[in-house]
Amino acid sequence: MKKLLVTLCALGFMTLSANAWEAVDRVSTVGKTLLEKNGLPTTITFKVVEGVADNSEATTTNIINISKEDLVHAGNDSEVAAVVSNEIGYIINGQTSKNKMRELAKQAITSKLSADSLITTAANSDYIINKQNLNDEKAADITGVDLMCKTGYNPLAMVVLITKRPTTSTLETIQGKPNNSDRAMNTYNYLIYAYPAKVTAGYGCQEYRNFLNYANPIVDERNSSAKKLAKFNKQQAKAQAKRAKDIASFKTTGVSGWDTSYQLLQSFTEVK
Repeated sequence: MKKLLVTLCALGFMTLSANAWEAVDRVSTVGKTLLEKNGLPTTITFKVVEGVADNSEATTTNIINISKEDLVHAGNDSEVAAVVSNEIGYIINGQTSKNKMRELAKQAITSKLSADSLITTAANSDYIINKQNLNDEKAADITGVDLMCKTGYNPLAMVVLITKRPTTSTLETIQGKPNNSDRAMNTYNYLIYAYPAKVTAGYGCQEYRNFLNYANPIVDERNSSAKKLAKFNKQQAKAQAKRAKDIASFKTTGVSGWDTSYQLLQSFTEVK
């Protein structure tokens, strides 16, 4: 009898192990769904990599790298979709070419001005670089949200995933704010404006409830002021139009506007 129980327990453990959900294993399926539902090239494949995902050659290789570290915090398919769609968002937004253009601009400034000039110092300051990076992350987040909303995945997972990631801000911790609160709130605001039904449907996890404790007073204050609400709606309408234009352009050409601009600049500089 004891031997039989041990055997049954072993079989049960093997079954559970075989059926265990792993974020890494879901990337290809989730990625394919995002591509198909959004009319993006289904020839694109996904590869999970260690460390930072380098997608500077993604439009050439048709391979999108997804960082294994970014998947650590994903607890379901919607959160995997948040990771993948965010990475697709960077590509649609032409992040690689944008960074190259910025670097060229810095080089041009440096070559014209002394190294210790205020403009040169500002252009290379950590504050400016961090602000640019945050704005790029926000843009990729809401592009990812647009992609997720065309699928069966819950776009609020993007908000949750952002707050699950570690923060470098000790001030957020001291103030009791969710991790990466500014970035998460930016995504939440976009969802409130562009996809209110998705927000009404909600998201069932403690991290999301914790975020709402932070977000709801901000939303209530904005809604109580006609001036603030009008400004909010204007900003969000602009963001929605920009995202729609970028996605449509990428579908048509396979590259972003930044990629086209950088390629054009290269062709000018290479002419002899």
